[in-house]
Amino acid sequence: MLWLIAIIAIFSTCQCENPQVSSPRGQYQGSLLKNSFGKTIFAFRGIRYAEAPIKELRFKPPVPAKKHEGVYNATEDAPACPQPEIGPTNEDCLFLNVYSTKLPEGNENPKRPVIVFIHQGDFYQYTGRSDWLGPQYLLNKDIVLVTFNYRLGTLGFLSTGDKEAPGNNGLKDQVEALKWTKENIESFGGDPNNITLAGNGAGGHSVSLHLVSPLSKGLFHKAIISSSSGFGQYTVERNQLDLAKRQAKAVGCPDDTSVNIVKCLRGKPANELAKSVNKLFEFGSDPILLWKPVIEDVGGQERFLTDHPVKLVLQGKFQEVPILSGITSDQFGDSALAITRNSERLRQLDEEWQKLAPIVLLYEGNPQSNEISKQLRAFYLGDKKLDNSTLVPLTNLYNDARGGFAVDRGVKLISAKLPQSVYYYLFSYKGQYSFQRPPGNNPSVGPVIYDDLIYLFYIPKISPEIDVHHSHFKIVDKSTTLWSNFVTYGRPIIRLCGKFNYEPWHPYNHTSLYYFDINDVVALRKGLRADRYAEWEKLFPL
Repeated sequence: MLWLIAIIAIFSTCQCENPQVSSPRGQYQGSLLKNSFGKTIFAFRGIRYAEAPIKELRFKPPVPAKKHEGVYNATEDAPACPQPEIGPTNEDCLFLNVYSTKLPEGNENPKRPVIVFIHQGDFYQYTGRSDWLGPQYLLNKDIVLVTFNYRLGTLGFLSTGDKEAPGNNGLKDQVEALKWTKENIESFGGDPNNITLAGNGAGGHSVSLHLVSPLSKGLFHKAIISSSSGFGQYTVERNQLDLAKRQAKAVGCPDDTSVNIVKCLRGKPANELAKSVNKLFEFGSDPILLWKPVIEDVGGQERFLTDHPVKLVLQGKFQEVPILSGITSDQFGDSALAITRNSERLRQLDEEWQKLAPIVLLYEGNPQSNEISKQLRAFYLGDKKLDNSTLVPLTNLYNDARGGFAVDRGVKLISAKLPQSVYYYLFSYKGQYSFQRPPGNNPSVGPVIYDDLIYLFYIPKISPEIDVHHSHFKIVDKSTTLWSNFVTYGRPIIRLCGKFNYEPWHPYNHTSLYYFDINDVVALRKGLRADRYAEWEKLFPL
């Protein structure tokens, strides 16, 4: 009988060709992945964490997935959420992936640190699928990784300011994925009491909002905020009714009342809504933050965001967890380069600066926008006309406006409350591959936004898999080690067996101003772009 029990225990989490786990939500069968370092990864992909947000559930908060009967086939990725370019997509898209290299066996559970990663994409594109966020690099470390989809664009962020569409459903999807992780991750070898919530771009912006959201309290224990945050100069609105009306017009719906808008949009094909995003931009593909998080005033359902995130942090209403936050050195150099190469757009931006700068630089709706635009132009560009010669100052302006200042302000706000728990970085390594997508594989600027992900995740759409013999292997090893140390110990660098010869990574505070420059040589520095961010602080006072 004891022999039979042992056999059953082993096969209940069989670490073989068809790995299987049993969790509170049911049994899951996964598959095996191999990475270039020789490790076997147990991959459980396409796990439903919320019911299909279709028909009457469109524009509604997520409904938790029911416990399933039988063995759930978790061997393949689910479709991405509807968006303009990436496929395959489906409105029924609320699925997640779990990756581990060691599953529980019998009574033994490794309970490894967990990273839940929120994908990038300006809240209207990208996905958590393994062809965009492959686990091969991070899973060389002893962690468990969760990636997932959340509703994007109109489907995830429609906000009319009343009970028809209060907003933030994409963020509430993220909360639901966190709840699923907290409940089930121990069955995959993860520690439900050591979860790090991480994200890049819109994902980093999301993580910063989870810090202040009452819905996310207690669901994670550390945070990684990369390339954007909700603590910048952006106007945080209480609804996006004007945008909802423009969306309605773009697909032939009435725009007179929120009831009619939502009723008509609910009947439109999901892909039609997703692909109509190009009709909503005001200047090229700006503003990059089109559908945005909003402050919810409407009763009748749980509110994700109850006030301006900056105000909530100043009031001490945020989760006090260790934070790793930073940017790439040339975040939006590709956007500035694209403008300088488009003579008509460049002329228009130059001649209509007062009108277009608030849109491009993300302070549209600020009552002081005219004066702010004048001051920013004078500070970065002087009296120069915009042309090819102004690429460098225009790049600096884009970098600071579209993420740099927001991340810096977030670091300062939170470190004032937690002076020993905030770590700041600049990722300045410029490699062969880039999200810039230039002709060939030789980026002319960079690293641009998301390029740091190339060394944390295998992204076959961007680069081949990097192995130990590749020239970029050292930066993969550094990046994944910094992350795994942070999620394990709450600090990015721990001296382990002399593996790294770095100076200690001191936390950031208002006197130290320390940050780490991550490049071929990783170095401790002080005062990241202090003169430039001081100008933004003057123009956007707390």
